[in-house]
Amino acid sequence: MSEEVITVKPKAAIILGYSGLIPFIAFSLSIFLDSYRASIWRDALLTYGSVILSFVGALHWAFAMLTKDLSPLTQKQRYAWSVIPALVGWFALLIPPFVAGISLAIFFIVHYDQDRRLSKHMPLPAWYLPLRLQLTVVATVAVLIAGLSAP
Repeated sequence: MSEEVITVKPKAAIILGYSGLIPFIAFSLSIFLDSYRASIWRDALLTYGSVILSFVGALHWAFAMLTKDLSPLTQKQRYAWSVIPALVGWFALLIPPFVAGISLAIFFIVHYDQDRRLSKHMPLPAWYLPLRLQLTVVATVAVLIAGLSAP
């Protein structure tokens, strides 16, 4: 991996990352602004949160597959971890919205911690963790809003 890849902040990643927050913000606001359809907006938000949690988990599969310097144990841990967010996201779609919102929020935070732990084993781009933190905060607040708005 070249040093340029590690330090240059790719515009596409920034734009797409922040654009991915639009549904979190829009559905959160809609829960309060359209109380008649609040349950629809809440379900849409929790579903979107489940999908995004699955997406960020998959990144660890790519890291395990493409990083040559990982120990066999760390590589196994990354592969194993990569599927857990998808399972949690899927399960969140089957449980009551209050519990789903809390569960998704917890796992967004846990997943960010997994990214931080991964950074100790491999060089992540300098922009990656700060961006992930910002995206994680918004996603976490949004799914909490969805969960806490459930009757």
